[in-house]
Amino acid sequence: MDGIPVPRCSVADLAEGAAAGPLLGENGEVIDPLLFVDLGPADAGTLGAATHAAATAHRVLVGVVTGEPDERWRGLARALDVTLVPGGAARLGPEFACGGDPVADAAALHAAATACPRATLTLAQVLRATEPLGVRAALDVESFAYSTLLGGAEFARWLSARGTRPLPPPAAEPVLLARADGLLRITLNRPERRNAYGRELRDALTDALRLATVDDTITRVVLDGAGPSFCAGGDLDEFGTTPDLATAHLVRTRAGAGPLLHTLAERAEVRVHGSCVGAGIELPAFAGRVVAAPGTTFRLPEVSMGLLPGAGGTVSIPRRIGRWRTLFAALSGGAIDTDTALEWGLVDAVESGPS
Repeated sequence: MDGIPVPRCSVADLAEGAAAGPLLGENGEVIDPLLFVDLGPADAGTLGAATHAAATAHRVLVGVVTGEPDERWRGLARALDVTLVPGGAARLGPEFACGGDPVADAAALHAAATACPRATLTLAQVLRATEPLGVRAALDVESFAYSTLLGGAEFARWLSARGTRPLPPPAAEPVLLARADGLLRITLNRPERRNAYGRELRDALTDALRLATVDDTITRVVLDGAGPSFCAGGDLDEFGTTPDLATAHLVRTRAGAGPLLHTLAERAEVRVHGSCVGAGIELPAFAGRVVAAPGTTFRLPEVSMGLLPGAGGTVSIPRRIGRWRTLFAALSGGAIDTDTALEWGLVDAVESGPS
């Protein structure tokens, strides 16, 4: 497997403790946050030992397959954080992800983990920890981790490089509402900012969703966005402006739109288009039905900022596509096209025109 970055090991090496070395140096620096595992022939005993080692490892473990996946690897693949396979071979299940070339995918993941090792490790820990939890408890775990990273050096570095930006100007109507019988249509209405999920838009959206939770004559909620994109993610000009990390946690978990969309899931449809970034797919993934316009793309860039998805994405997205593909999407930061999103279950349909 020439071209796969190091560190890397075989299944036998993993079984013998290759992932068990110290994770932190004397000064707290992260040592090898990500380890690649070459999936190849191994007997049942070795596979079992490797699976146990993977399930208890502190590093991010990425399996790599350059040939045809073997069904016998499924248990090990479930214990790993994701397994990269050639295009078309991901049909085995959500444990497997492909961007077409496992070597190129491995290089992208290695670069991201090297640049932001703490965010990488925290993301993997959150995805593993929240997998068995209910949605509300899982959202709390995500938010605790997000607040931790907000206080970290990797986010501080990103924020410093970005520089000071003026806060966005106020919006007259950040969200539009239209009622027709039992249908409530909610439209994100900051097209000049690509409907960035800033404070004003967030508060207006949660007010609208809260209305639907208390009015049982609203039998259907359709959420869409005005302008070129449904939502381009969090408003970057507001990043780092929360008074303190504890307040930031309470705002995310008690004043965000994710929990309300989860409550309304059976009645909610989200229609997305354009470039959907961060919250632009984290929030829709809570809904019972997500419809994408042709050409829509999805991206989770937060790890490159020293963070992890913080609008509920470590909860909503894994419940659609699995924690493995969620880690792949968030760590690679690459765009997911509509064909892949439909195949994975990130969206439920691809349709042109209004609902």
